Amino acid sequence: MSGFLAGLCVAVLPLLAGGFWLGRRTARPESLGGLGTPVEHATFQTLHTASLAAPPLRAGLTEETARKSARRLRTLLGTDALCLTDQKEVLVWDGVGGHHRGEIMERLAGPLETGRGEAFPLKCPDPDCQVRWAVVAPLTVDDRVHGALVACAPRESAVLVRAAGEVARWVSVQLELADLDQSRTRLIEAEIKALRAQISPHFIFNSLAVIASFVRTDPERARELLLEFADFTRYSFRRHGDFTTLADELHAIDHYLALVRARFGDRLSVTLQIAPEVLPVALPFLCLQPLVENAVKHGLEGKAAPAGKSHISITAQDAGAEALVVIEDDGAGMDPDLLRRILAGEVSPSGGIGLSNVDDRLRQVYGDDYGLVIETAVGAGMKITARLPKYQPGVHSAGRLSEE
Repeated sequence: MSGFLAGLCVAVLPLLAGGFWLGRRTARPESLGGLGTPVEHATFQTLHTASLAAPPLRAGLTEETARKSARRLRTLLGTDALCLTDQKEVLVWDGVGGHHRGEIMERLAGPLETGRGEAFPLKCPDPDCQVRWAVVAPLTVDDRVHGALVACAPRESAVLVRAAGEVARWVSVQLELADLDQSRTRLIEAEIKALRAQISPHFIFNSLAVIASFVRTDPERARELLLEFADFTRYSFRRHGDFTTLADELHAIDHYLALVRARFGDRLSVTLQIAPEVLPVALPFLCLQPLVENAVKHGLEGKAAPAGKSHISITAQDAGAEALVVIEDDGAGMDPDLLRRILAGEVSPSGGIGLSNVDDRLRQVYGDDYGLVIETAVGAGMKITARLPKYQPGVHSAGRLSEE
């Protein structure tokens, strides 16, 4: 879908450039600024103007985004006035003739219902009014009309009708991309809810059982573990956004490991090596804790007591523009072919939170180059590496969880 939309953008922009050049060429000459021929100069101006109009529209069609993009869109068309509407009202009017708002909305009922463009004369008793004709081009996303682009001019123009239609198609593409962005956000939120729902019931049961075992023999220890359990569950069910900091995620992991160590005692040893400069790095919420839980599950729980011991190593290093997080265990490992099938979604994980969920979320947020790198073999343990960009547009931590 995204490839198709990108192709549509590429196909539409040259048409916009041609219309822009024809209008501006006849209106007034401009310095080429060393950019070559008039057509090349018009193409550059069109692409530049479109690039300035696109970012607001990628947030959807609202009064604010319409206001930020309307001036650029009017420049693309070279009209005296332009307005953007939703289904109910004019969101913004840019240019002269703002007193025609009511008349425009009355005439939009048909185009908004049918999704077909329309051109019509405007009625105005003011002899000095500069706009006498309006061209309506609906804005559609997935065959649903979200609003309209209306271009107003002194006289009827077939060129303006075609140009307004092309600009409206380009705006519709931006709105469709915005809809895809919102769908991705909803998907990430759904996956976080799934992660919360999948927090191992066995872990919760075992943690409470361990706490109960200390209530009589060591009440202070039971109290400490209960606080660790409360902090861990509170973090896991927080409602402070989709992203957190590496420091907060490691803090939650520390609570988790305290409960695990209380259960397994000296059978589990953990080494942490964390570079302080990577602690503020933002990352998807509940992204590393499932990896540590996987290390415990495959590194320790499969070994018979009391001889079975396991070591887990957690490192976070500064790697220039990225933070490099490595989680390694010396457990039973896994067949690489089975692992590939799990990450591809062909096989469900045996229990707990699957690696595929974390891998998918990293790729959704950072791109396919940032999926998990896993090294494993049967009997050889498992090493999981996650690369986290220190800066990624749209990835911002909601801050530390406040005490509640």
